[in-house]
Amino acid sequence: MKSRNDNNKLLDTWLDPIEYITTSGTQERPRIILGVPNALHQYFVIENLQDKIYYEISDTYGLPFEVEFTITGHKINNNIDSLNSNSSDDTGGGNDVLHAQLSRSQPILVNQPRMSSDGALNAELTFSTFVVGKNSEFAHAACFNVARNPGADDYNPLYIYGPVGMGKTHLLHATGNYIRQQFQQLRITYISAERFMNECISSIRRHEMDKFRQKYRENSDILLVDDVQFIARGEAVQEEFFHTVNSFIDNRKQVILASDRMPKDIHGLEDRSRTRLERGLIVDITMPDLETRIAILRYKAEKYNIRMSEDVVNYIARISKRSIRELEGNLKKVKMFSELQGLPIDGELVRKILSHHETQSTISVEEIMKLVADHFKVRILDLKSSTRAKPIVVPRQIAMYLIKKFLEKSLVDIGKAFGGKDHTTVMNALNRVRTLQASDQDIAKDIEDLEQRIHNITGV
Repeated sequence: MKSRNDNNKLLDTWLDPIEYITTSGTQERPRIILGVPNALHQYFVIENLQDKIYYEISDTYGLPFEVEFTITGHKINNNIDSLNSNSSDDTGGGNDVLHAQLSRSQPILVNQPRMSSDGALNAELTFSTFVVGKNSEFAHAACFNVARNPGADDYNPLYIYGPVGMGKTHLLHATGNYIRQQFQQLRITYISAERFMNECISSIRRHEMDKFRQKYRENSDILLVDDVQFIARGEAVQEEFFHTVNSFIDNRKQVILASDRMPKDIHGLEDRSRTRLERGLIVDITMPDLETRIAILRYKAEKYNIRMSEDVVNYIARISKRSIRELEGNLKKVKMFSELQGLPIDGELVRKILSHHETQSTISVEEIMKLVADHFKVRILDLKSSTRAKPIVVPRQIAMYLIKKFLEKSLVDIGKAFGGKDHTTVMNALNRVRTLQASDQDIAKDIEDLEQRIHNITGV
């Protein structure tokens, strides 16, 4: 197990060569450009450290800078050794190095006024760059309707949930960007729940809650909150969040929330907060099917100017089944290796780079749920609900059975995936399915068909 000093050294290895190049953009959309020595360094920093660097810069200067990494082709010499000797022994030491580098560089916008809160929106994440599939049709339509008529009672709050890496954040940004274009007078706040929590705690300690409340309740018209599940970590934070959401809804201001689970499945969330989040419209977004993944991959390849044959596109899409983030990560990995080794992107290279996926299960809990829901013509939301209606109970039990058989998940994990069912409920469901297989030919045929479809997807 690595020590903290080892972690510091690892961070320093990647952070030391980062060079401040320049600050560009406008006061509304400031951008800081940092230099890295090569493509491998750029890939690692973007994949692992970009968020940390973004927050360090934004916190230091009080501006939500966009951060861009450009390849310089050389390692810079900026007295890092002296900075390292003064860095902390905590795992955040690497950020202290970067902080010192940036403080010395003095970007040109550092003394300008704080920008409006909507500056954190990513301009590239729009409705036009979101590839819609069956997995996201409802969520996309709901967000677009909200963007055209923010504050409508039927969609307030709008709550988007689904596994990590499915496009929830993209839809939040797309909605914010559309509103900003169509309703320029509206002030937009986009923030993660974790950052809201940290700001709230900091304001409580400094006795500055009036400023905090003014920032979120009075100085904003649209509230976009990502990763809402983190709100449940503290009672005081929940209190402020509850009243903030209430204030927005009471004043017909739009609230859009995103989370990896439904409100009732957020452990530690107070009942009044849960019912408030459930008041509006809840939509889910799941893993896209193969056709949608291929469409996403084609779009990303064109965006990054990557040339690939259809066979290569189909291969990457077929093995990238855990999330859209994994799909894009695999594409970037292929691009990086191709450029570093000077090789064309063909089937042989791609299989060599992504060979580890061949031995991994390529189906997820959500995808099994989707297969079962489509087969029985019910909604995934119904499978996760508490209803005891037979048209829902039997598909739910079959989904649990298939997840246990193909993914070997624990009873507790399966229960959590279905809205927090206990392990006894799951065990009874598995026993019930085995009984039905032996006594009901129609059910046995349904299970056989579903198992065959899973075999076709996984290849095992």
